Amino acid sequence: RMVIQVLDDSTDPVVKDLVKIECQRWKSKGVNIRYEVRENRKGYKAGALKQGLMRDYVRECEFIAMFDADFQPESDFLLRTVPFLVHNPDIALVQTRWKFVNSDECLLTRFQEMSLDYHFKFEQEAGSIVYSFFGFNGTAGVWRISAINDAGGWNDRTTVEDMDLAVRTALLGWKFVYVGDVKVRSELPSTFKAYRFQQHRWSCGPANLFKKMLVDILENKVYIYLILEDTSPHTPSCCLKFNLLCRKCHFGANSTCCTTSSSLGRLLLIH
Repeated sequence: RMVIQVLDDSTDPVVKDLVKIECQRWKSKGVNIRYEVRENRKGYKAGALKQGLMRDYVRECEFIAMFDADFQPESDFLLRTVPFLVHNPDIALVQTRWKFVNSDECLLTRFQEMSLDYHFKFEQEAGSIVYSFFGFNGTAGVWRISAINDAGGWNDRTTVEDMDLAVRTALLGWKFVYVGDVKVRSELPSTFKAYRFQQHRWSCGPANLFKKMLVDILENKVYIYLILEDTSPHTPSCCLKFNLLCRKCHFGANSTCCTTSSSLGRLLLIH
C-alpha cells in the first residue's frame, strides 16, 4: 500500500489552487493522495516534514520516499530502492543520484553539473562502498520512519535539516546505502541570484549545525577534526567541513552535501 502526501508551503494562491486541483484530479482516479497545507511556514521545509509525519495515516507506514517539487522519479523507483530497507533492518536511508535535465542551459549549470557529479560519484558512492557515513541529500531518498523517530525527527534549527537528521541517525548506529544506478531527474539553478542563494545555504548551514551538535558529538565519544576548504572549484567563499571519527565506525559528514529546499514537496509513504 502507498500514500502520496503533497506538502504545499507555497505562499502563492495561484500555485496552491493549481496543486490542489491536480491532487483532486489524481484522487478522482483512485490514487491515495493527500494534499496538506499549514497555517504558517514555521521551520520551513523541516517544519513541513515534521508536521507531515504527524498525520494519523502515517502511523501505518514504514518507509517514506522524499522528492522536492522539481524532482521527477521513474516509475520503478520504489521497486529499486525499498528492497534495501526491507531486507536490511539496520539500514535507515537509501540515497539515489540526481540527474539534471537543464545542465546544458548555460555555463553556470554546466559548472554545477560537474561539481555535483563529483559529489555523487566520489563522495557519496565512496562513503557507501566502504561502509562510511555519507549525508542525506534532502530529496530523492527513502527513509525508514522508525529511524527518523529514533533520531528525534526533523529539526528546524538550521537550514540543513537533511544533514542534521543524517548525523543524528548515524550517531545512533543506523547505516546508509547509496544507489548510484537509480537516477532522479531534477533542475539546476540557472540564474546567478538563485545559485548564490543556494550556495549560501549549503555553506553556512553545516557550520551552524556543527556548532549546535558539538556537545552531542562529544557525548557520543566521537573524535573531531576540522578542515577548512572551498565548497567547490568555482566557489570563492570557504566553508567548514567536519568529519566524525567514532571508535567502532568511521563517519564523514561534509558541507558539500547537497540539499534542495522548495515550497512544495512530495512524499511517498509505504506501508
